[in-house]
Amino acid sequence: MSAKNTAVRYGTVAMTLHWLIALLIIGNLCSGIFLANIMDDDNPLHFTFIQMHKSIGLTVLMLSVLRLLWRLVNPVPPLPPGMSLPLRIAARGTHYLFYFLIIAIPLSGWAWASSSTTGIPTFYFGLFQWPNIPFLADLPHGAKIANSHMFHGYHVYLAYSTAVLLVLHVGAALYHHYQRRDEVLKRMWPGARVEGRTS
Repeated sequence: MSAKNTAVRYGTVAMTLHWLIALLIIGNLCSGIFLANIMDDDNPLHFTFIQMHKSIGLTVLMLSVLRLLWRLVNPVPPLPPGMSLPLRIAARGTHYLFYFLIIAIPLSGWAWASSSTTGIPTFYFGLFQWPNIPFLADLPHGAKIANSHMFHGYHVYLAYSTAVLLVLHVGAALYHHYQRRDEVLKRMWPGARVEGRTS
């Protein structure tokens, strides 16, 4: 299988980034809900979970930027034949929205952490201290409080939006596979045989 995308399927680089980012985002959505609604702040493991959540989010940010750059130099396979214009617009629009969200969610989390007044650093998987965004971290105390609330709100809304979009994305993939019986799902599925029909 080619590392680059072809006219009939995604290459190993795009495929690996797609599934890795998907798993990390799903895991972080679950951990975010757990931290916000289940785990108490005074739990001894709270700090560890927060650090892990932030580390995974920063990993998603780096991988997402890499995926976007790879996407810019590797055209995606064309949509299957027979798709109506509204379906084509929805498919492309969903992909663009995903690219925005997988970068905006961790970026908003980083901005939230950088605006925190607690002074608690971010340790990337315990290996080193991740820097805050300077122009946010250096603001006066009052401005940091306002920004912290703002970026926290962005982070939460973007996360829930991603959860909804994920459900729609999975539903659309299953619709293509079982209802339309085309190769949209197969061309992103490792090891799946693609017949090579293009639009």
